[in-house]
Amino acid sequence: MSEAIRNALTVDVEDFFQVSAFESCIDRSRWDDYPLRVADNTARILDLFDEYAVKATFFVLGWVAERLPALVPSIAERGHEIACHGYGHQLIYAIGPDSFREDIRRSKAILEEQAGRSVIGYRAPSYSITNDSLWALDILIEEGFKYDSSIFPVYHDTYGIPGARRFPHLVARTAGELLEFPPTTYEVSLFGRKVNLPVAGGGYLRLFPVALIKGALKSLNRAGEPVMVYFHPWEIDPDQPRIKAGLKSRFRHYVNLNKTVGKVRVLLENLDFAPMADVLAIGGERYAA
Repeated sequence: MSEAIRNALTVDVEDFFQVSAFESCIDRSRWDDYPLRVADNTARILDLFDEYAVKATFFVLGWVAERLPALVPSIAERGHEIACHGYGHQLIYAIGPDSFREDIRRSKAILEEQAGRSVIGYRAPSYSITNDSLWALDILIEEGFKYDSSIFPVYHDTYGIPGARRFPHLVARTAGELLEFPPTTYEVSLFGRKVNLPVAGGGYLRLFPVALIKGALKSLNRAGEPVMVYFHPWEIDPDQPRIKAGLKSRFRHYVNLNKTVGKVRVLLENLDFAPMADVLAIGGERYAA
């Protein structure tokens, strides 16, 4: 385990029916019709982190916090960082600047009141800060956020900026400066071309062999780069209700749910983790203007 490099451990707190993969078959007006499983699943994650004596950043959806007002305090009281995942889990490039500002302002206020502390970090629903929504970075700065973790340097049908910088860096915008901590990728050669393999977590953690993920992350640490791991409470819940959706959406959501906890354990046993704000802070001049 590296003594010099700490890595960001993160959880995106949303429920199983709120994911972008199900937007076409679950209208958000029906969200209150579904059972909330996120509190129990988050409690299991908190117990898991206590077992390994690690602290993390929880990017919490405002909609969830509003309906489960004890959830954010329970996370904060156990020493974890509270960050913002927006309010309504809407793709940024689909809702536009005005609705985006309203969304993050509403969520930030809820989270700060419940946590009793400032919320300085943000992660977009489905990593939806793309080339079509870079204006969101200016709004984040104007609304008081200090760092973002939304720009995924990969090709994907919903998100991604393939040519984006791969590791934590300072972004200069018209509105000011913001630290960006991209989801971690590992550069591989495929058919003679360099490709960024997504190894940060989520569905990629469930799909890829954990030995591949662990090896890639440790290799990046040896090269001096901090990495980031993320997953969702619904990803440790193989007994969740099944949604009738298209084949691609079902595959993305349900593949290997029963293996998530075991894979997370492997990463917790082999890498040194901390909340994202702490990882960025220890970078010192590396991430300064």
